[in-house]
Amino acid sequence: MAKQGNKRFDKKHRLLRTGEVQRPDGYYTYRWTTRDGKRHSVTASTLEELREKEDEIIRDKCDGIRVDAKNVTLNDMFELWSTIKRGLKDNTFQNYRYLYNMFVRLDIGRIRIQTLKRSDMKRYYNMLVEERGLRVSTVESIHTVLHQVLTVAVEDGYMRTNVSDNVLKELKQTHNIDANHRRALTVPEQDLFLNYLRPENNRYHHWYPVFAVIIGTGMRVGAITGLRWCDIDLEKDIIDVNHTLVYYDHAQEGCYFNIHAPKTEAGKRKIPMLDYVKEAFLMEKQLQEYRGTHCKVTIDGYTDFIFVNRFGSVQHQGTLNRALRRITRDCNDDQLNKGIADPVLLPRFSCHSLRHTFTTRLVEQGINIKVVQDVLGHKDVGTTLNIYTDVTKELKQSEFEKLQDLMKKNDDKK
Repeated sequence: MAKQGNKRFDKKHRLLRTGEVQRPDGYYTYRWTTRDGKRHSVTASTLEELREKEDEIIRDKCDGIRVDAKNVTLNDMFELWSTIKRGLKDNTFQNYRYLYNMFVRLDIGRIRIQTLKRSDMKRYYNMLVEERGLRVSTVESIHTVLHQVLTVAVEDGYMRTNVSDNVLKELKQTHNIDANHRRALTVPEQDLFLNYLRPENNRYHHWYPVFAVIIGTGMRVGAITGLRWCDIDLEKDIIDVNHTLVYYDHAQEGCYFNIHAPKTEAGKRKIPMLDYVKEAFLMEKQLQEYRGTHCKVTIDGYTDFIFVNRFGSVQHQGTLNRALRRITRDCNDDQLNKGIADPVLLPRFSCHSLRHTFTTRLVEQGINIKVVQDVLGHKDVGTTLNIYTDVTKELKQSEFEKLQDLMKKNDDKK
């Protein structure tokens, strides 16, 4: 390498920039110092190749990208996120960790952060839906974790942009699905469901109280299954929601229940008791007295739970949803066997659909949006407004269909 004054040239007499040198073996090296005083270098076989790397390094320096990011994987960032994340309920955090370890760690988790592209995220999400057959709601939970992890990576200078931005939205669009939309039962479907369960000679009659309470209060499943007799006032017709029952099913720790405070302060609330909800509580008490069933468990100091199984243990969401599938199947069989021309049939739905059904009934009756928010325990009114908007769109459509039918009938009479 030739040198003239303060200027340096390579063997081809090309002027070298500050920090560039050509080694005796012909290779080129660029050296620089970071703000922490550490010296770094990159090497290339040609000057052109070196300057491509150099331009990238300069760009990284301008954008605040860390030099040590090149060997950091997504798994490394997840561990960092796990140590600094605050504000999550333990069960939520454990579920996030479970989902990451199950679906991410051995796949894109191994990819280095600096090489992770938006196309990698799209390919990965499509694979989860198309090849692994995951529900979009599950992919949505995985996305929640990944987006937070990658946000930390951006904030800490490991990458420029969050490559998961809007990828979930595009997934829903390309697969023509909307994971946020939960189908509520219509009024005829709701009536069919409750009337099917109500008769004492129905094999599913014992399920009537718990499902009637969910439909009549809109409470989350954990709040319903965690209700104790001391949480309801049958004289003042008030339900005090002050805790939730959480069911864990993890490979390492096994299956167990815990009592947690509601996810937000808004979750602590008092709900007025509708007449048929009060009737359902009284029916549950009579059923337990008749069958000799009573609560036999204590969880984190809580006992005397209202809804227990025949062994005296608390119920959980999986059991309730499995019961709903059997009830739906047999109820629809019963309807079809009646030979009605256009029978009302129950759709496939879950416990959370019943919460959405309650919300829909409130909106249909024009209940004030702040009252709806308070009763549902939503921290953010935006969550309530999203549901409100969906319901009013459907209600508007159905009302216009009724108007169309009425106008048709009037035209026929002319």
